[in-house]
Amino acid sequence: MRRFTFRPSDMLSSLPRLAGTFPSGRFAVAVDPVMLVHGGAWAIPDDVVDAHLHGVQAAAAAGFAVLQRGGSCLDGVEAAVVAMEDDETFDAGRGSFLNMDGRVQLDACMMDGATLRAGGVGCVEHIRNPIRAAKKILTESPHVYFVGHGAERFAHQHGIELCHNDDLVLIREVDRLREAKKQGYLQMPDEFGPMRSVDTVGAVALDRDGNVAAATSTGGTLNKAPGRVGDSSLIGCGCYADNLSAAVSTTGWGEPMMKLVLSKWTADRVEQGLVPQDAAQRALYYLKSRLNGHGGIILVDCKGRVGIAHNTPRMAWALVSQAATSSGIKFET
Repeated sequence: MRRFTFRPSDMLSSLPRLAGTFPSGRFAVAVDPVMLVHGGAWAIPDDVVDAHLHGVQAAAAAGFAVLQRGGSCLDGVEAAVVAMEDDETFDAGRGSFLNMDGRVQLDACMMDGATLRAGGVGCVEHIRNPIRAAKKILTESPHVYFVGHGAERFAHQHGIELCHNDDLVLIREVDRLREAKKQGYLQMPDEFGPMRSVDTVGAVALDRDGNVAAATSTGGTLNKAPGRVGDSSLIGCGCYADNLSAAVSTTGWGEPMMKLVLSKWTADRVEQGLVPQDAAQRALYYLKSRLNGHGGIILVDCKGRVGIAHNTPRMAWALVSQAATSSGIKFET
């Protein structure tokens, strides 16, 4: 198991906090970009650790490459999340968990810290990369959230190709669902625990203009009821971004995170003065102590400081910046 000794809260800590100083939310001088991603928090089995590590490393590299070229934080988180949606290792895009009807239903959200604009989709069955649809909503719609057929119609009208649901289904997941049904998986309201598989993906980024953004994408919980939407695509729950605080993405058991509005709660702690790493750790304590919740969280603020925490056995994560490049399957401060 890899161990890293860097202190994320100290990253780029000497940068002045200028976000919000200007009406546009822009920095007068370019800052060093930061890309941080997660690939799910749970008891990741040993035989798929390498796949998870390679997946988050590739995603962080893809997102950072966009930022290095001068791309926006929105473009960066989109590139990173698309890389993980296209990677069948994760519970996002093709290869996601199946609901109890044996279908893939996907949720995604993106939020812009400079403008507080956001876009989300829920329960889509024919979009290979739902984060692209979320971004289209953010940038091209007066609305914030679309679900089901309406989301797919909007996506198609804005240039996103639709696919058959079967194109998103893997035999691996058909077998997994069959076994879950035998075990009566998720028949009780609060049976989710830290050993359950949750490979939701997410990314947070700081761009050269000093803006932050967050994006989260998921196939949801294995054997979930059709139409169920978790925290991932809900603003303030699984995804949040504000230049005055931080960009946040979560992963784990969605229902407790929804009840606590955990991403917004964490961003608020940063705005109140906590460094991101302390805010991340406090968020997971809050989640566990209030609702016995399990999961993980990543965040970055406009100073380039990051926070990474999880209360599950493992969480895949990767960080790329001018100051550090690192990744792991478990984060320890």
